[in-house]
Amino acid sequence: MQKPNFFLFTGAPGVGKTTLIAALRAAGELCVDETHRAVIREHAARGVDIRADQGAYRELCGRIDLAKYDAHLGEARPVFFDRGLPDSLAGDGLDPPWLAQAARSRRYNTCVLTPPPWAEIYVQDAERTQDFDEAARVHARIRRNLTRLGYRPIDLPKGTVAERVAFVLDLALR
Repeated sequence: MQKPNFFLFTGAPGVGKTTLIAALRAAGELCVDETHRAVIREHAARGVDIRADQGAYRELCGRIDLAKYDAHLGEARPVFFDRGLPDSLAGDGLDPPWLAQAARSRRYNTCVLTPPPWAEIYVQDAERTQDFDEAARVHARIRRNLTRLGYRPIDLPKGTVAERVAFVLDLALR
């Protein structure tokens, strides 16, 4: 199933994806919030670091992202996703078969927006514990996975939020 109106933002943590999603939402666009940070936050509130069990973490995030994808199938207008199914794949051959299949069968627009690591705006917080070098490695892994899945990663240019929104809308409305 290919949904060319589903636009995925992914890549390194801390590169402005969520800020951009908020700006797109404020401009009246339909946006889907990130799953991973919400899952980390919800488990931390119960005193659990879900990331300690990467298999369970990927499984839970993947199931939620699958439900979010499916919930928007009837949408004809552009839908902007702050991360999605490919983000739960490690690409290490140990991914749950159902998740690998879902990532192959539920397709976003072939152009996936991957803002590059940007040291000047990178900050760590309770959910984003990676240092900048680790964030850059995550970005490289995600881009490899996207290519393996047949997507074309598009670097989102560094710039103001308004400039980035204009770039995204130009791509989405072509």
